[in-house]
Amino acid sequence: MTGIDAIAGLFAGPGARDYLGEPVTIGEHMRQAGALAEAAGAPAPLVAAALLHDVGHLRNESDARHGSGGARWLARWFGAEVTEPVRLHVAAKRYLCATEPGYFALLSPESVRTLALQGGPMTPEQAAAFGALSHARDAVAVRRWDDEAKDPAITPPGFAYFAPLLAGLAGR
Repeated sequence: MTGIDAIAGLFAGPGARDYLGEPVTIGEHMRQAGALAEAAGAPAPLVAAALLHDVGHLRNESDARHGSGGARWLARWFGAEVTEPVRLHVAAKRYLCATEPGYFALLSPESVRTLALQGGPMTPEQAAAFGALSHARDAVAVRRWDDEAKDPAITPPGFAYFAPLLAGLAGR
């Protein structure tokens, strides 16, 4: 089984389940995020990161560890340009809550609940350290698409639509 097959299996299985109280399934949420990244003209690795950002949830990682756990699993097939934004997207929420006035008010109720489990807003020192990371900007972009990708009125492309993009990035 290839990496793309393994990922497709997660989207077809656990991806069909409810997404932590959100109005879409977790697979729809992830595919919406990938479609938003593509519509924004993001480069292929960032589209992949947006699509795959919650793969740790599909693998039953905890709220606080789903970014790092998902990134570790994806590292079998993808480089840091995909895995680092996945790993850092939880920290990006904490960063934005600490540095961007009004960001917290944009979060869904479920995202507010998980923020507490994930450590809450960063301290100024943590935010400065996060902002200095080489993939921080990409993680923030993924986070914004993550926040937007919860619309039950939008039917995103199926996983098969994204498979060629992922195949092109796998093994790089």
